[in-house]
Amino acid sequence: MTIGSKATKMTARIAVGLGLIVLALLVPGLLRPANGNTPFVMTNMRGHPGLSVMTYNIEGLPWPVRLGREAAFTKIGARLEALRLLGEQPHIVVLQEAFTDQAKRIGVEGGYRYIVNGPDRSLAGAAITTEADRAFQRDASFFSGERSGKVVDSGLQILSDYPILSVRRMAFPTCAGFDCLANKGAVLAMIAVPGLGEPIAVVDVHLNSRRASHVADDRSLYAYRRQIDALDQFLAANVKPGTPVIVAGDFNVGQRPARQAYFTAHLRKWGERAPGVVRDALHSCLAAPAICGAMPSDAAFSLARARDWELAVPGERAELAVDGLSVPFGHEIDERMLSDHVGYVAYYDVVRKRPAATAIARS
Repeated sequence: MTIGSKATKMTARIAVGLGLIVLALLVPGLLRPANGNTPFVMTNMRGHPGLSVMTYNIEGLPWPVRLGREAAFTKIGARLEALRLLGEQPHIVVLQEAFTDQAKRIGVEGGYRYIVNGPDRSLAGAAITTEADRAFQRDASFFSGERSGKVVDSGLQILSDYPILSVRRMAFPTCAGFDCLANKGAVLAMIAVPGLGEPIAVVDVHLNSRRASHVADDRSLYAYRRQIDALDQFLAANVKPGTPVIVAGDFNVGQRPARQAYFTAHLRKWGERAPGVVRDALHSCLAAPAICGAMPSDAAFSLARARDWELAVPGERAELAVDGLSVPFGHEIDERMLSDHVGYVAYYDVVRKRPAATAIARS
């Protein structure tokens, strides 16, 4: 062995040692467990052979609506990077409210190779064709932000460790209240997941809020229903029948019966079109603690709020069965959160096709 090769090996060992020291110092602070999760690592899913997907509304509204959010975005990106160093990062992340430049850098800072944005400010929604929609539009109020145009883009991003093969985008044709200032809609990415044998469709969506829109409930509900309709049409037009699909994001369902009923009716409709049962991650794990383990308290908190959903639509040849949850972004030790939403990860096992029912289930 030459002196040069010895020096090279010694340099490499020193670098590895320093890296481990930095990791030991850095990771405990970044990976403080969210409330109710297992200590330090947050989950026992390390080395999980399937697919992991996180949905997270990062509360990225720009100034002057929100102030001082930059530090939180930095922490979110750093925590994703630290998770990657441990081999715990979610393979795919869908973000909502990533409006600002710094919010849009979370994926880069987290080490994701493939990143796509949702609709920009200029993407137009489908033309309004019904008299009901035209009447709704005529009643738009400048003072509620409905006649000011699009001030920001959709705030949607999909981050992926796996190749994104194609992208489709859709802006909602109808909106209500201050939600109209953003070009809300959906973005669909076809992603080549190793071992699945076929691409899956991952859809990120953000639907009209109720209270935060600052308009009457009947007006925000009308927009909400029309957006669900538009999402349904978008999926039907852009997803090949039999393709496995994950639809995730901030659906803003909440505890309002009218919103719940319309949302559930469309889940049932998706189930009728799919070759199997549409399942949502949170209810699936709540009903199967023997498979998923005890539900983290922040996941239960998110379930009770009923805004952030992750839905798995089975494919013709394979389906994605939820077998675990973790919450890297929830209540910190001091009970504060980095966002006003929880960011949770669902872990999926790839199950080869079985004879499937055509009904919606949450178990």
